[in-house]
Parts: sequence; structure tokens; C-alpha cells
Amino acid sequence: MSAESIRLSEKAKTQLITLKRRTGIQHWNVLCRWAFCVSLSEPSSPPYETIPNDSNVEMTWKTFAGSRQSVYWALLKERACQDGHELTDAQLLLVLRLHIHRGIAYLLNKPSLGDLLKSAAEPSDKQINV
Repeated sequence: MSAESIRLSEKAKTQLITLKRRTGIQHWNVLCRWAFCVSLSEPSSPPYETIPNDSNVEMTWKTFAGSRQSVYWALLKERACQDGHELTDAQLLLVLRLHIHRGIAYLLNKPSLGDLLKSAAEPSDKQINV
């Protein structure tokens, strides 16, 4: 998947612009990592939807995952497996996009950076085995 590019929808781009303004976090990939992790923390699978590739927000797997590529890759594969997806590159990209888009929507419901940090620091009963 390392060569794959992750393109977000125009709706997600607009939501990320709002998140950038609220949090002061200026990089799409950082916000998308947070969104991915927030979505993974939910026990339910993100609902399947056709997500349009209609924005200019695009990043490679390397840009998305940064120096922790193996960690994000393992989390993605484990969750895809738990949710019954095939572990093909196409399916993993779909699962990744679904989680990022759902997570962005969740992050929008947090009114401030302080709330984001607080929720990130709270211990969770939910556990993903890696």
C-alpha cells in the first residue's frame, strides 16, 4: 500500500479546514491520523459509503503514516480483519478511507483542542489487539 495515495472528499476537506482553524494543527496528515485513531476506537465498523475523490487533498501512505508506518499498517490490517474485510490493497485502502472520514466527523464534534487532547488521554475500555 505504500505507493497508494489517499484522496479525501470535498466534504472532508471542508471539515479539515474547520479542524485546522479550531486546533491550530496545520497539517492534513496529522489530523487524518487523529481521525483514523478516533474512528478505530469505536467498536462498530464505519458504515460503508461511496466516498467521492473530489477534493485536492491527497497524500501518500508514507505521508499519512509518517515514521510509524508499521504501527498504522498493523492497526489497519487488524481492524479490517476484525470487521471481516479481505486484506487486499484495495480493501485496506477502502477501510482506511472509511475510518478517516468517520473520524474527521467525530473530531468536528469536539469543540476545542483541549477536548481533543483530553479524549486522547482518557483510558479506554476498548482495545485493539495488534
